[in-house]
Amino acid sequence: MLVGIPLEESKSVTKPKECADIMSRYLVLVAEERSKHAFSKVFNYFAPRLRSYALKQMGNEALAMELVQDTMSNVWQKAHLFNAEKGSPSTWIFTIARNIRFDMLRKLQNRKEDVCSDDLWPVLCEQTADTTEAPLDEQITLEQIGGMFDSLPDKQKAVIEAIYIDGKSQQEVADELSIPLGTVKSRTRLALQRLKDMLKDHD
Repeated sequence: MLVGIPLEESKSVTKPKECADIMSRYLVLVAEERSKHAFSKVFNYFAPRLRSYALKQMGNEALAMELVQDTMSNVWQKAHLFNAEKGSPSTWIFTIARNIRFDMLRKLQNRKEDVCSDDLWPVLCEQTADTTEAPLDEQITLEQIGGMFDSLPDKQKAVIEAIYIDGKSQQEVADELSIPLGTVKSRTRLALQRLKDMLKDHD
């Protein structure tokens, strides 16, 4: 039981200040007693709100649910760090969520798939892999792509090389070349489309 408020009765409390006070007490119970019952109250209250936030920010159900799970896992593990005098439970929990979101976006940005996902050519993503043990037909395909790559215009080639060979994100390439991010994306699309066309002609 919370101070003067049974856990079961807290559902009827809807005023923001009272709700914040109750959630604060739940977090204290989680921190001090590792109360799973109190944590379930916090989870049930915040999980739908976190999911809504994540969907708006990331536009992907799987990523949204991953953010919810990671955030609430952090709440369970770090409940002892919550200080009601410094902020509300909502502020504290959504700060955790935003930090996790930033980490997730950084990881996504560094993956080659963030370029390939835009209806681009997945085969090129394999160029950065170690092909020493690849089947012969895969090696031939990569060798063919390498030859075609040399025929690209220099500006397109520089972008593709930076992304696929050096493993840089599109934003990093834009910063390095001092060009807009949109230009990097445009050159990437043009280069990959050109490679697609050349591969079709080669076949």
